[in-house]
Amino acid sequence: MGKSITRAIQFALLAALLCALCVSSPLPSALNSPPSARPKILGISHVRIRVTDFCKARDFYSQALGQRPNCPVDKNPIGGAVSLQTSQFITLNINSFYAASSPNRSSLLEEVGFLTDNAAGLMQYLKSQNIPIDLDEVSSRSPSFLVHDPEGHRVEFVERNVNSSQDPPRSALQSRIIHAGFVVRDRAAMDRFYKDILGFHVYWHGGMKDDETNWVDMQVPDGAEWIEYMLNVSADADYRTLGVMNHIALGVPDIHAAQQQLIKNGWKGTEQPKIGRDGKWQLNLYDPDDTRVELMEFTPVEKPCCSEYTGPHPKP
Repeated sequence: MGKSITRAIQFALLAALLCALCVSSPLPSALNSPPSARPKILGISHVRIRVTDFCKARDFYSQALGQRPNCPVDKNPIGGAVSLQTSQFITLNINSFYAASSPNRSSLLEEVGFLTDNAAGLMQYLKSQNIPIDLDEVSSRSPSFLVHDPEGHRVEFVERNVNSSQDPPRSALQSRIIHAGFVVRDRAAMDRFYKDILGFHVYWHGGMKDDETNWVDMQVPDGAEWIEYMLNVSADADYRTLGVMNHIALGVPDIHAAQQQLIKNGWKGTEQPKIGRDGKWQLNLYDPDDTRVELMEFTPVEKPCCSEYTGPHPKP
């Protein structure tokens, strides 16, 4: 009888101890493990732009990049890519298969891709942050995966090819994509994704007036390229305005040399180089569908308005 009482007391004490551990101790192993460290996000790998005439668009982008136009008109192509010296590329597609269901179908800038040093690790990290992964569109050209940001923009992450080489510049126009901009309606939601989860940070922000913020440049955490939030855009903005806002920028060492090369290549644009509110020389071009392609020098030549730069400038 005494042994039974003693054993009952021992069980009660053990149960109390276990209950205390349940309350005060974290759940073991994977059930409560912290998310893995985020792999590096190094820069922009590519952009994808919707066009209505592939050959006309390819001619424009080839001209803008100082390349020889090459489009088999007789084969009536519906898409393809223009490569840059930096292993980046611009994909041009007619009648995007996903545009009809996209919340951003009015934007012809359909996708921005980023380089990472570990695509599988980054995918697992995003899963740990409850970001849905679009596994149906994982690319086979190199380890990569696709997600959508809070406003539905397609964002692809591509693992960097350590064996890829970079050719030396061949002309004043042989450049690289240094940023991509798109209309943003809910900055707080976008910041939670790009800033809090992915680690992007504000590189510069400004507006047409010193006390306005119309543009927010969000720089990748482990490089010098960025995306640009285009804020305060009217919900009923017309086609031309959206073409200006949803844009890409190509970095050039000398904007005036780039302009002269464009003219030699047959460019018929009327805009002139100017210094933007960010203190950098820039020149706007427009593709056949009115998507803006901004040529921009890599570094500012004067103090920017509104805010200071907080990160490294891209280099040629």
